[in-house]
Amino acid sequence: MYAVTTAPHGSAAHRLEAELRRAIIGLELAPGTRLSEHEIAARYGVSRQPVREALIGLARTRFVEILPQRGTVVVKISVRKLMQARFIREAVECAVARRAAENFDAEARRRICDLLDAQETMAARGDHLAFQRYDELFHVALSEGAGCPLAWEAVSDIKAHMDRACHLSLMGPDAMLPLVAQHQAIMAAIDIRDPDAAEAAMRAHLGEILRALPRMEAEHPELFE
Repeated sequence: MYAVTTAPHGSAAHRLEAELRRAIIGLELAPGTRLSEHEIAARYGVSRQPVREALIGLARTRFVEILPQRGTVVVKISVRKLMQARFIREAVECAVARRAAENFDAEARRRICDLLDAQETMAARGDHLAFQRYDELFHVALSEGAGCPLAWEAVSDIKAHMDRACHLSLMGPDAMLPLVAQHQAIMAAIDIRDPDAAEAAMRAHLGEILRALPRMEAEHPELFE
């Protein structure tokens, strides 16, 4: 059992929502899973009130659906929503890449070097969960280095709806190592101060999910709407 907190309901609910969101994105709570307030409260060592608040928060961000008289269910992966999320993320992050190529913070560049090394290590180990964490930190550092950290905040919730599909696509080093190469291509364009090349590299990187999507739907039809 994991203890979340004994703090007031708002704090407990916030932490529990983050933990459940992580489990949903990581497919530990698979699409279609029915969630019991009682079971969640027992597992995480909290009362049912913060559980209820956490589930309302997850419903607000469309990770669960609260059905009257039927309970709460983890929503299935929607290709339509995934495509919309990718469209919005591409618009924002391509703009970030262009701005980064015009001026980029040196400390953020050094941090990105370390993140790319860590990604390669995680890919070689086949640790897709750690790889995804470093992948996200790469994009955070890119926004910060470009001087627009709010850009990442703007897409982080939307991006989360892509992450479950990304999780499915990252099984094994062969799936992860090409993404490291794509990150390196983005940074190479930024290093030579070429906004067009940086945008093109980012667009190619974010389009990777489109190439993997038909295979994922065919292999895991039960997870998709």
